[in-house]
Amino acid sequence: MKIPQGRLPVSFLSLGDSYTIGESVDETDRWSVQLAGMLRKNGVDMANPDIIARTGWTTAELQDAIKATGNQKTYSLVSLLIGVNNQYRAQDQARYRTEFRKLLQTATKLAGGNGTHVLVLSIPDWGTSPFAADRDKVKIGSEIDQFNSIAKEECQKVGIAFVDITPISRLAAGDPGQFASDGLHYSGRQMKKWAEKALPVAKELLEK
Repeated sequence: MKIPQGRLPVSFLSLGDSYTIGESVDETDRWSVQLAGMLRKNGVDMANPDIIARTGWTTAELQDAIKATGNQKTYSLVSLLIGVNNQYRAQDQARYRTEFRKLLQTATKLAGGNGTHVLVLSIPDWGTSPFAADRDKVKIGSEIDQFNSIAKEECQKVGIAFVDITPISRLAAGDPGQFASDGLHYSGRQMKKWAEKALPVAKELLEK
């Protein structure tokens, strides 16, 4: 996307939970901040993202938080990564589907009604983290896959881009450098891989 002289940088809103706010890492390591930097290197006059995210949020809590901001702005790109806390709290998957669908509608509204400027990332598999060493990794992975399947289906129904970063997160198993100091969340090195996976999709969306 080429921005005419005098225009503001391309705006970006990133929605989510701990994976978006970058729990236990520096702000510059957040995946969406890294994505904005990559886009700038690729010739897009991209602003760093506004972020609405907090560790522990479920789909419902994110929706409530977006509403509470009273944000009336619209953005050229909106990202969404949400659902791990629904899985962690053993919430019903049908409920997740309903709430995720509403979040897609909200994200689309924040993208100026243009769903082709919304980007969804899949839920990483925290079962591969050091924190989960004594937990049922197979069960966690299976449930993460089920939640991601729902998210992907809902994105496909409305033509929203879905980027699957879950396999990348699973490759982090056994490598402490891929995780933050808390042993649960991911390091900037791992989140850089997510940004790299999202980069060509984001570039394509911004050209639409």
